[in-house]
Amino acid sequence: MEIIRDLIALLFFPSGLVLLVLSLFYEWVDRKLLAQFQNRIGPRWFQPFADVIKLLAKEEVIPQGVDRRLFIPLPIVGLAGVLTAAIYVPIMGMAPSHSFKGDLIVTVYLLSLLTLCMGLAGSNTIGRFSLVGATRTLTQLFSYEAPFLLALLGPAIVAGSWQISEITAYTENRWLLLTQPFGFLVALIGLMGKLELPPFDAPEAETEIVAGALTGYSGRGLALFHLGKGVEMLIGLTLIAAFYLGGVSNPLLFFVKTLALLLIMAGLQALLARLRIDQTVGVWWRYGALLVLVQWMVIIVSKGPVL
Repeated sequence: MEIIRDLIALLFFPSGLVLLVLSLFYEWVDRKLLAQFQNRIGPRWFQPFADVIKLLAKEEVIPQGVDRRLFIPLPIVGLAGVLTAAIYVPIMGMAPSHSFKGDLIVTVYLLSLLTLCMGLAGSNTIGRFSLVGATRTLTQLFSYEAPFLLALLGPAIVAGSWQISEITAYTENRWLLLTQPFGFLVALIGLMGKLELPPFDAPEAETEIVAGALTGYSGRGLALFHLGKGVEMLIGLTLIAAFYLGGVSNPLLFFVKTLALLLIMAGLQALLARLRIDQTVGVWWRYGALLVLVQWMVIIVSKGPVL
């Protein structure tokens, strides 16, 4: 019976199918908010679901000159990575399906796996747009990954643990946004960089390089990458809300806080113009990491011995 219960939890609720549907809902909210900020109507509620179903039903065209052994499994591995990361995160305010010491590090790594798969997918081609997109994707990965990880480790230091469940238990009703504002800012902007949202969308700039690293993908492969980014956004919002906004101890708090963060992200997308890849790497790596390290020093001095 325990095996059946675990399979239901992984495949349907709270992970699996429910996670995919919830990520598409958050994508619709993001697109709708961005459209309203730009004085547009925006998509109807079922548009993200229709887009995914359409892509899954389409024929998957494999471009000439690619290695099929990489082209086909890369989207599967990327989506599997983010779905595995969701096991350790309190989605919808519920307790994680699994937890162990140091699962925060594993979760951040699994979220990075999708970006690595996209970079490999773009480099596994002879198309110039895909190659340029892959180069930008991997270059930008190194600029925001370290600051994002450092920002999430700030709450871990004060909680005295690298286990997500223990960190969320400590941060419940403790708004670390007030005591670690730099960490919150870096984590939010770092999430936008991971998702390649404006103004950090140089890796997939549609006015320059079509769809960047994913230009050669269509059908099922493109749909899986699309779903992976949606799940990654949901997990990132959950971690930031749980660590910095007083926790997500129930579904109501989860939706209120994560949607509030999504509102801020949509506003930044509408407000800021695209940065060049050299601006993203030079400015964000230098100042983002520096801000978090300064905050770390303050935390360590005030708290004493770390972990």
